[in-house]
Amino acid sequence: MSNSAPLVQASVELRVPFYDVDSMDIVWHGNYLKYFEDARCALLDKIAYNYTAMRESGYGFPVVDVRLKYVKPATFNRTIRVDATLVESDVRLKIDYRIIDIATDTVLTKGYSIQVAVARDTGEMCFTLPDIFRQKLRVFAGQKGEINE
Repeated sequence: MSNSAPLVQASVELRVPFYDVDSMDIVWHGNYLKYFEDARCALLDKIAYNYTAMRESGYGFPVVDVRLKYVKPATFNRTIRVDATLVESDVRLKIDYRIIDIATDTVLTKGYSIQVAVARDTGEMCFTLPDIFRQKLRVFAGQKGEINE
């Protein structure tokens, strides 16, 4: 797998709310995906191609695969950081995630998601990422001084 993406990373911090935990004060397993989504949205905002921009440009990017590895539980009222890193952007988006307990710097959860481009007008999956996405990455790389063409 080649990687044409400049390194794009984003993080979000949150305090685990009561409504996200079970009776043992541990985050319910499905909520980790919500935390991944929060970090993914921050990453997409960083390159100026969030879900609204995707829709306006005629594309959707559904998640087609997601993996999680629960290392240690996140618990009620702990402050966590969710890191998202774009690691692949040739024919699909692959974003790696780490959820870290801020107080102990301990990795709690790790995983990745894979998204593909779908043309909104036809519903057809694209076999390469749209030019608009590549353009947004080039602009982002240029802002960082990392154009490699």
